[in-house]
Amino acid sequence: MIPTLTTSRLILRPLRAQDWPAYRDFLASERARYMGGPFALKMAWGMFCSDHALWDFHGCGALMIEERESGLCVGQVGINAGPLFPEWELGWLLYSGAEGKGYAFEAASALRDWAREDRRLSTLVSYVDPQNERSRRLAERLGATLDDEAPRLDPVDLVYRYFRL
Repeated sequence: MIPTLTTSRLILRPLRAQDWPAYRDFLASERARYMGGPFALKMAWGMFCSDHALWDFHGCGALMIEERESGLCVGQVGINAGPLFPEWELGWLLYSGAEGKGYAFEAASALRDWAREDRRLSTLVSYVDPQNERSRRLAERLGATLDDEAPRLDPVDLVYRYFRL
């Protein structure tokens, strides 16, 4: 079952088919550079489908970030797993115009807490490109600390660890 989480300003909800165009456009843009992009259409579609399928395969996955007041989808937050992720990974992305409003912090905090309390994950990490200063600061604001010993697929990624029970 895919949860829907709410915060004071946001609804974190399952992906819908109508989310595809904005997601596709984000992944095709220079804004996806810290995720290994920009991505071609086929790769973006595979990522979109994987974000949803992770719920069936691993009990975690992506949720879209929607403003409660306007209903506007402003990005995505997710917990990634599987062969591309050595550990459970908390990740996020915001669409153009949504930065600087605290949405990523609010959404990632809610999903991090859900992972610990409801899913009972003992640890989470975020893989962050060293050049992505905004994501580095966000991971630190979320309470993560650098873990230089953590496994990673991309040797240049920084790994931020959230908790260990």
